[in-house]
Amino acid sequence: MTERPPISPRSPRAALEPEQVPPPPKRSARVRSPLVVAGNAIITVLLIGMLGAGGIFIYGKQKIEAPGPLQEEKIVNIPARAGMNDIAEILQREGVIDDNRWAFMGSVLALKARADLKPGEYAFQKQASLREVIGTIVEGKVVQHPVTIPEGLTSEQIVERLSENEIFSGSLREIPREGTLLPETYKFPRGTSREQAVQRMQQTQKRVLAEIWERRASDVPVKTPEQLVTLASIIEKETGKADERSRVAAVFVNRLKQKMKLQSDPTIIYGLVGGKGTLGRPIKRSEIMQASPYNTYVIEGLPPGPIANPGRASLEAAANPARTRDLFFVADGNGGHSFTETYEQHQKNVARLRTMEKQIQNDAVEPTDDPPPAAAPARMEADPAAQVEPSPKPIPRKRTRPDR
Repeated sequence: MTERPPISPRSPRAALEPEQVPPPPKRSARVRSPLVVAGNAIITVLLIGMLGAGGIFIYGKQKIEAPGPLQEEKIVNIPARAGMNDIAEILQREGVIDDNRWAFMGSVLALKARADLKPGEYAFQKQASLREVIGTIVEGKVVQHPVTIPEGLTSEQIVERLSENEIFSGSLREIPREGTLLPETYKFPRGTSREQAVQRMQQTQKRVLAEIWERRASDVPVKTPEQLVTLASIIEKETGKADERSRVAAVFVNRLKQKMKLQSDPTIIYGLVGGKGTLGRPIKRSEIMQASPYNTYVIEGLPPGPIANPGRASLEAAANPARTRDLFFVADGNGGHSFTETYEQHQKNVARLRTMEKQIQNDAVEPTDDPPPAAAPARMEADPAAQVEPSPKPIPRKRTRPDR
């Protein structure tokens, strides 16, 4: 049994007074230090800042990766020397970004991309996010425009096409040498200079020609790559059918081997008009034997240079012609040609073509109940030699002269 402490007798007045509570312990002098107070304040500010920064980061990440307002793909041109604010204004005007351009500029700064923004023509995808928009501009993914140069054009004609195409800039100092451009489909960004376009075509031609020259047939009677281009240019102008190129090449190669004149009409035309490419009328009989360095009815062997810019297929055909003994070809009336080894068979093919032409002429005359008019006198040229008369309904790639 525990003993209780003795109760001290108290006066009635003392008993009515409350007992005194002991004073609280004194605060440590360390706690009251200004350094501690300041440290606590700094920690508090840092915590609040970190929470704020985290919130901003989460909001910014959502904003920069959220789908944009574009409803369909759109091409936008950003001019040279456009600053970040200018780019933001252009993108906002074109509907690539929303009305808050500051979000775009803030995203650029956040991605540290301000110095990497590049001018050019860009294709922005449907609902492209800010990150995708900025990435496209930073990486310089400009739109590539396809430009097709058809086979068989002269350098002058190619330059004319480049001059008319608005995606190019600048002008050309001179027309490239004939046969040095490779006809092909190229892709160029808007603003490419015409000089750069020509240089690219020339570099491509050199590379392709070198590859084809290395694997040419050993018995092809050409001594240099330039002569191969000249032969290919004649092949290119003689037929537009892919499956005929190697056989047309065989005819000219066989003729070169046998020291026969090539007798190619396109060489007559080039001798008359040069780089303009087209005569615009039938060849006159007097022009067939007209002296010209390019007229293969007059000169022996190949002309001094190409008569056009041949494509890859014609270069391949010239380097590796078909293994035939053909020496003649003439139009077959269906867009192609008939090939023969002998002159006699060639004459039969020419006669057949003449018959087809006459039939076409007869079919073109519409019957009428009116009496025929009196025959008009034949119109003669000032040149006493008559023209090579065109067919009333032209037949493609016509080769009709019997000496072919």
